[in-house]
Amino acid sequence: MSTRHSAKIRGGAAAAVAVALAITVAGCGVGDDSKPKAAQDPSPKAQGDAPKSPASSGSPKSAPTEVLATVNGEAGMTLTVNKAARDAGGFLTLEGQLKNTGSAPYVNTAPWRGNELNASGVSVAGVTLVDKAGKKRYYVLRDTDGRCLCTTGLAIIEPGQSVPFFAQFPAPPAATAEVEMSLPTFATATVKISG
Repeated sequence: MSTRHSAKIRGGAAAAVAVALAITVAGCGVGDDSKPKAAQDPSPKAQGDAPKSPASSGSPKSAPTEVLATVNGEAGMTLTVNKAARDAGGFLTLEGQLKNTGSAPYVNTAPWRGNELNASGVSVAGVTLVDKAGKKRYYVLRDTDGRCLCTTGLAIIEPGQSVPFFAQFPAPPAATAEVEMSLPTFATATVKISG
């Protein structure tokens, strides 16, 4: 009787395993069907591209022709500003490049983020503009998640490497023709505004 009872238990266990496998396989089938739909959905792709767009707009494919300012930082770092333009939406956009002209990797990028926007990680959120005539300081704009509208992801810059520089600010009044730009570890530069 105990042998029959154990045989029934084994048979029941086998049936339970079969049912569990069927449920798991069916669940996987549903999961697999939803994955391609999510991958084909353009909205996550667009969201994934959004944080990269400021950096890509700050890195033109052809070499910039105009140099508005070049300032030196520590350990051979240079910051070149190629564009300072007002946008129709009331913003001022700076674009250029950071270059390591030194012989060692540059790793002291943490001061560049400043104290205001830590949600952006290592970035150039610490850059500020001063309108001396209007006696006003401008800070980098942020999105609804508290991240800067600027270049991010700057942990290490290798010797000879150039990386895009991008930062967006509220636009100073139309009468303001130039601003002073400051980024921690760099000298201050005067930048002429176009537009």
